[in-house]
Amino acid sequence: MAAGLPALMLLLLAGLTAVNAVTTRVGCVDAAREAALAAARGESGSVAGTRYAPAGAEVSVTVDGDRVTATVRAPVRTGGARLPRLTVSAEAVAAVEPGAPGPVP
Repeated sequence: MAAGLPALMLLLLAGLTAVNAVTTRVGCVDAAREAALAAARGESGSVAGTRYAPAGAEVSVTVDGDRVTATVRAPVRTGGARLPRLTVSAEAVAAVEPGAPGPVP
């Protein structure tokens, strides 16, 4: 029992970190999609992405011709202070909509 309890706690910590990483990744995908679509419509993509992004995320929007690319990176909280910091990211691409006033990063 004394040898099994630390192993069980380690597995629990790893499982909770994995669930948190997946949840953060889904938030990054949503934020990147919204940022790319907003920029393609002529709105501010960074503002739209920040609205949907997880806490502490970085949103960047680039315009290349008729394509808008949004990238969102967010840190994942881990259960231990000594564990390495994880970062997840997501990227979305959208075409500039015809008749839009122009993409805004």
